[in-house]
Amino acid sequence: MEKSLRVKLSVTLMTTVLVTMLISVLVNSLFLVDYYVSGKQKTLISVFNQINKMYNALNTSLDQEEENGDAEKGSVYSWFSERSITALSDFVDMELSMEQLSQSNNIGILLYRIGNKRIINDQTVYDMQVLFSSSGNSSDSDYDVQNFAIYKDYVQSQDDVTVLKETETYTLKKIYVNRMNAYYIYLLGRMDDGNYAMLRASVESIHESAQISSRFFIYVTMCVCIISFLAMLFISKRFTEKILVLAKIAQKMSHLDFEQKYPVTTEDEIGILGDSINTLSETLEKTLGELKSANVQLKRELEQKMQIDEMRKEFLSNVSHELKTPIALIQGYAEGLQENINDDPESREFYCEVIMDEAGKMNMLVKKLLDLNQIEFGTENVSMERFDIVSTIANILSNAEILFRQKEAILKFNADEPIYVWGDVYLIEEAFSNYMSNALNHIDGDRIIEVNVRKEGDQARVSVYNTGEPIPEEDIDQIWVKFYKVDKARTREYGGSGVGLSIVKATMDRLGQGYGVRNIKDGVEFWFTVDASNEVPELPDVTEQ
Repeated sequence: MEKSLRVKLSVTLMTTVLVTMLISVLVNSLFLVDYYVSGKQKTLISVFNQINKMYNALNTSLDQEEENGDAEKGSVYSWFSERSITALSDFVDMELSMEQLSQSNNIGILLYRIGNKRIINDQTVYDMQVLFSSSGNSSDSDYDVQNFAIYKDYVQSQDDVTVLKETETYTLKKIYVNRMNAYYIYLLGRMDDGNYAMLRASVESIHESAQISSRFFIYVTMCVCIISFLAMLFISKRFTEKILVLAKIAQKMSHLDFEQKYPVTTEDEIGILGDSINTLSETLEKTLGELKSANVQLKRELEQKMQIDEMRKEFLSNVSHELKTPIALIQGYAEGLQENINDDPESREFYCEVIMDEAGKMNMLVKKLLDLNQIEFGTENVSMERFDIVSTIANILSNAEILFRQKEAILKFNADEPIYVWGDVYLIEEAFSNYMSNALNHIDGDRIIEVNVRKEGDQARVSVYNTGEPIPEEDIDQIWVKFYKVDKARTREYGGSGVGLSIVKATMDRLGQGYGVRNIKDGVEFWFTVDASNEVPELPDVTEQ
C-alpha cells in the first residue's frame, strides 16, 4: 500500500536513522584519525608522566638505602640487607609496570642515560646506556642505545619531521620512518632524575583502527536501519489500526451509515478524535433524522396542497357542469312565470314544481359534496362506537319501505342476528343508504333488491344486490370517481349526481375497510366490510390516503 501511513512512518524513521548514521560515518572519516592521533599524543604524555613518577619513587627509595648502608658498612651481609632486597624488588616491579604500559597502550618505550663525554675524530661523542627497553632488557657494556631500533629509526629518519608539541620536559614529533615506510609519533623527554625517555606509537595503526571502526560503524548502521524499519512497522501497527478503524467509520458516515461507533479506550489524541467522531456521528444522525422528518412532512403538505388544488379545480369544473342544467331550467321556467307565458294555474304550478325540483337536486348535490369533502379531509371527527349493524340496516330499510313500493321493488333481507361492529354509525348509514339508493335507481328485470349481512371472521360483510343491466367492465374502476356517470341520461332522469359512490369510497377509506362491486347473474352487487373484532380498531392517517 503506497499511501499507507504505517509504511510512511517506518520509511521516515529508517531514513532519519540512515541519514544520522551516514553523517556519523562522514564525520568519522574526516575527523576520527585526527581524534585518534590527538588521543595517542595524550597517551604518550600520560605514560611519560607515569614513568617519571615511578623513577622518582625508585630514586627516593635508593637514596634512603644508601644512607642506611653507610651505617652498616663493614658488615659482610650489608648487600643482603632487607632494604636492599626491597629496592631490588621495587626495580623489578617498575620494569613490569612499564612493560604493561607498553603493551596496554601499544607504544614502544626506551629509557636511557647519557654518560661520559669523549672526542673521537674531532667529534663529541657521549656514552649512552639503556635503562629499559620494551623490546628487550637494559643494556650492559656490550649493548649501547644505538643498537635499539626505536633509537636507530629516530636518528636515521630526520628528513620528514613535524613538531607537534614542545615543552621544557618533552617534545612531540611526527616522523616518517624510512625503514618501516610509515609515520610514527615520537615523544622525547628528560625525566627529573636526568635520564631520558623515548616513546613512540605507530600512526598507521591509528589509521587501521579508524578504518576498522568506520567499517564496523557502517555495518551497525545497516543493521540498525533494518531493525528500526521492522520495529517501526510493528509499533506503528498499533496506531495505524486505530486510524484505519476511524477512517472506515468516517467512510461509512459519508454514505449516511451511522451505526458503527469507535470504542474509546484511551485518553490520547486518537481517543479524543474517536470521541469527536462518535459525537459527530450522533449529531449528524439526529440532524438527518430531523431533516428527513421535516422533508416528509413538507412533502406531504405539498402533495396535500397540490391535491387540494386539483380537487378544487375538479370540484369547480364538475359542480359548474352539474349545476349548469338545473340552473338553466330554473332560469327558463322563472322567466316563463315572469312573462306569463301560460296564464292557466296548472301551467304556473308545473313551472313552480320544476323550479322546486331542480332546486332540491342542487341542494342535495351541494349537501353530498360537503359530506364528501368532510370525509376525505378528515374535518369531521370519526366517532368509533360498537353497535349492532343488523339492527341499523333493518331500521334504514324499514324507513325506506315507501321507496321500495314506489319502485315496485321486491326486498330480500338476509342477516345473522345480531352482529356487533366497530365504526361511526352515521358514516356507515350514509354508505349503506348510497348503495340502497343506487340499487333503487338502477333496478330492472325482476326488480329484486337483496341485502345480505354476514360475519366473516373479524369482519362483517354488507352487500346490496339489484337485478338489472350489468356495469360495463371498462367503467367498473371509474364509478368511484366523483361525478362519473355510466349512463348520463338515466342518471339525469332520476336526479343522480355521481357523488354517492364517491362518498362510499371515502367513508371506507376513512374507516380502513374494504369495498367493491361485481357483476353477477342478472344484476350487480355492491359491498363493503365493517370491523367486527372485539378490540377498538385504529383509524388510518388521513394524510396517508
